[in-house]
Order: sequence, then C-alpha cells, then structure tokens
Amino acid sequence: MELNELVRVARGDAPADLVLRNARLLNVYSGEIYPADVAVQGSRIAGIGSGYEGRKEIDLKGSYLAPGLIDAHVHIESSMVGVRQFAQAVVPRGVTSVIADPHEIANVLGLDGIRYMFDQAKYGRLSMFVMVPSCVPSTHMATAGAYLEAKDIAALQNDPWVLGLAEMMNYPGVVHEDAGVMEKIEAFRMRVLDGHAPGMTGQALNAYVAAGIGSDHECTSVEEAQEKLRLGMYIFIREATNAHNLAALLPMITADNARRICFCTDDRHPADLLDLGGVDFLVRSAVRAGIDLVAAVRMATLNTAEWFRLHDRGGIRPGHRADMIVFDDPQEFQVRLVVRSGQVVAEDGKLLPFDLPERPAYLRGSMNVNWHTVEFTIPAEGRRAHVIGAHPDSLITEDRLLEIPCVSGYATPDLEQDIIKMVVIERHMASGRMGKGFVQGLGLRRGAIASTIAHDHHNLVVAGTDNISLTTAAAAVADMGGGLAVTDGIHILARLPLPVAGLMSNKPIGEVRRGLDDVIRAAAGLGSSLHDPFMTLSFLALEVIPHLKLTDQGLVDVDQFKIVPLWVE
Repeated sequence: MELNELVRVARGDAPADLVLRNARLLNVYSGEIYPADVAVQGSRIAGIGSGYEGRKEIDLKGSYLAPGLIDAHVHIESSMVGVRQFAQAVVPRGVTSVIADPHEIANVLGLDGIRYMFDQAKYGRLSMFVMVPSCVPSTHMATAGAYLEAKDIAALQNDPWVLGLAEMMNYPGVVHEDAGVMEKIEAFRMRVLDGHAPGMTGQALNAYVAAGIGSDHECTSVEEAQEKLRLGMYIFIREATNAHNLAALLPMITADNARRICFCTDDRHPADLLDLGGVDFLVRSAVRAGIDLVAAVRMATLNTAEWFRLHDRGGIRPGHRADMIVFDDPQEFQVRLVVRSGQVVAEDGKLLPFDLPERPAYLRGSMNVNWHTVEFTIPAEGRRAHVIGAHPDSLITEDRLLEIPCVSGYATPDLEQDIIKMVVIERHMASGRMGKGFVQGLGLRRGAIASTIAHDHHNLVVAGTDNISLTTAAAAVADMGGGLAVTDGIHILARLPLPVAGLMSNKPIGEVRRGLDDVIRAAAGLGSSLHDPFMTLSFLALEVIPHLKLTDQGLVDVDQFKIVPLWVE
C-alpha cells in the first residue's frame, strides 16, 4: 500500500522516490526559514530533515523551498483559453492549485459549461478545484444563456473537486432574503461560502456575514477591508487585469491579521499572465513592498488552503501533497523549479513535456442574435443623460449626468468629452433585447470595439463613435462565433476569435496573447490609451459592481439595484 511505503520512507527504512537536498525551507507553520532536506514518496512528502536517501536526488544548493502557490479565486475563462493552456502560463510560475469559479461559461452554457471545465482539467498539471457558481444569471436585470436554481447545482456537491458555493454576487438578495438566493445558501451551508460584497458596510454587511458567507475579494480600501476583517471574513487581495487592489490594500496587513488574508487574480488576461504572472506577481509585489517573506508566501498557500478546507496542501509537512516551488531571490520571486504531486513538472519558466490524453469537447454554438432588431440609433428624449464613467484599473464606475448632443432628434457621441455610444445586444436566445447608453473614459476618437465577453451575462457588447463602425464590429464578432473585434467604418482592423462559448479560444495561449495584442493595438490606434480596453468594456456590463452599468435590459443603477431611464429630463 502507498501509505505503508510512505511510513517506511518517513522513518528512514526505505529510499524515497525523490530527495530535495540543501534547501532553505520556508516553513509557513512555524514562520521560520532554515536548512533542510525533504524526502518525497509517490505524491506525498515523507519526511523533513537529514539522513534520507533517494532514488533521485536534486541538490538545491541553498535555494528557497516553499509550498506550491494557490490562487484563491479565479475565472479561468478570463484568460481566454481553456484549463490546459491556462496551466501552461501559471504552473511554471509556481501555481499548483487554483480555486476556480466557472460562472462565466455557466452564464452562457449552464451545467454543460461547468462540465466542460471539469473535463478539460483532467489529467493535467494543475489542480483545479471548483466553487459552484451561485448567480446564474447574476441578477434579474440581465439575460444570461442559462438559469441555475438551487436544485440544479446542489448535486454538484457530490463531486470531490467541488468545495462550496462561489462568490454570492447578489448581495442585496442575501440582505433582503430573496427566496432563491437563500435556498442556494441553505443547500451549501455545510460547505465553503465565498462572498462578493463591494462597498457593503454596517448592518447590511452584518446580515451578509450572518448568512454564513466568509470571504470577500472586492475590497478597494483599507477601511473596507478592516470592517470585514473585524466581522471574521477572510480578505482575498485581488490583482486582476482591470482591478488593481494590491497596492491599496497592502498597508492593511499586520502580523496580527495576516493569517486571514489570501491572494487571488480573479480575471487576468493572457498578456498579464505571461509577462507579469499570476499569484507569484502578488507575492513578489508584497515582498518588495516590505511584507515579510514567510507572511507573503503564507497568504498564497496555507491561508487559502485552510479557508477552503484543503487539508492536504498549503505547507511542507509529512503526509502532505508534494506540491513545492524553488526560487532564489525573494525580491525577484522567480520560480525556477516546480514539483507537483511529487513530480518535477516545470523548470526555468517552462512546463516540462508530458503525455496528455486528448479531451474532445462537444459544446453547442453560443451566438444567437436577432439581427432584425439590431440598430444603433438612440432617440433624444432629453438634454442630459446618465453616462457610465469608466476609471482605469477599476471595476467601479461613476454615474455622471452629462449633456448629450442631438442631431435631427437623435443623440450623438461627444468626442470632445470622450462620450461615445455603448450597446449591449442579447445573444443567447435571439430575444431582440438591446440596452443602449453612453460611456465616458474609453478614449476612442473614431471606430468601435466589440466583445462577447461581458461579465457576467456575456451578451454582445459594443462601444463606438458611429453607427457604421458599431454595426461592423457587432457583425464581425457574431461571424466568428464570438470574440473581440475593432472596426473603423466598414473596415475590420483586428479581431480575435473566441469560439468556445464566445469566451475562450482553443488555440495555444501564446497565439491568443498575440491576437489580443493585435486588437488592443488596433484600439489604441483609434485613440484608447487604456491598458486593456476590452477588459474595461467587459465590466461596464456587470450589474453587481457599483455604480452604473448597462445590460441588455437597460441602464442599471447598482446602488438602487434597479433599471433606470437613460435620460434625466
């Protein structure tokens, strides 16, 4: 038996499969860093200390040896590739486990989408645990491609890779005891319950926590995080492509509260994953900001493992899974060797070759637009309108009351004020619904951009300066079966096909990254100076992040949690 062999190796009576010698062990339990050897038998750590012999031995020559990193909350779909290509990006950087919330693909394809993600994760180099999507759709104010009730998702708890209920975005539904929301919480009350509560405070926050929800990744200030910590919540510090919260929240970390803090990436595009990294970027940034090395690593390992009740990982100790990383300079935190499940799986930033069984995927198409109803004119029904104010590096928008120019009874963009049209077209069931409005902050001086990534309903979202460019962009994305496009008049300047649910490509991540670079470069040529205007665009449609958003059903005042008229007067 494997257990018997593990015990024999641990007591020194049999050689280990692998011994890592002369490590500088980073112990997240004791808070120490000290010289040690580590013996591995099969997929488990057998022993720590001197005297072990191994069939294979690696001399680390004083390099740091730490637990494999764990991403506390990630939507893999936001990498625009499947699980296996995502692993190509993150495993060589030290991430050996992720806690995934597949609610992007679930909002398009329902349970079929969740099963697809499970299937693609099999036999790979990354351990993917799943938190079951709690909000499909996110709210009643947007049309998704699926509707999952408590009875639909409760059975998923029987899967050993399912840990609990993912971010409860319908926080007003929790506070005001929405029947469907409460039924989901009750169904998962014995499992982990993750939160999503941007800006919640006072008695409303108390009600949210009292329902059993114990974590939050939406904090944007020390004050917000401190209030949630005081109520016993775990705080996930997020550094995504369009939500940069790390710098603002690092000052909150103290020796007394660091055990309640985890690191997550949430939504991260390919270029950031490949150039900057994922969780390793958060650890590196924390260390450079003066956070103790052990504390920084602990927030990316043991803390996350404990919150999610993953008692077989998160630290280097006998009996644990042998998920470990090797690095030399804490300030650089560049992982040079990755051991997962007892096997060396990556060296010097590259995943090592291995036999990977083919996993054929069978998913239906997800583009179903009623083109008979699609038109981009906006009748002028007043002088002033609610305009979505977009901020760089933030998911939070403003509700700006601005004057909109009108010509022949129709509203037009105001390029001098950076005000352009934004339209959300329902693409799941050809209902013909379209939400129309204006956005300020994308920076386009001409043309349009379009995407089927529009959190979380993932309808077809288009923003631009003129109706011809908007029409061309929407049609280009639909013709690809989903994806991103940049247009100028009748000309398609760049496009990136995402045929898997309109969210992901089946191409290698490097190729997808080059395609994303092309569309971002094309958008920059039209005037946008944003780091990633498509990520910004996608979150302008998410009606659970303050303050003003646009869905296929209209303009959403998130603070009031209701649809509001576009025009003020």
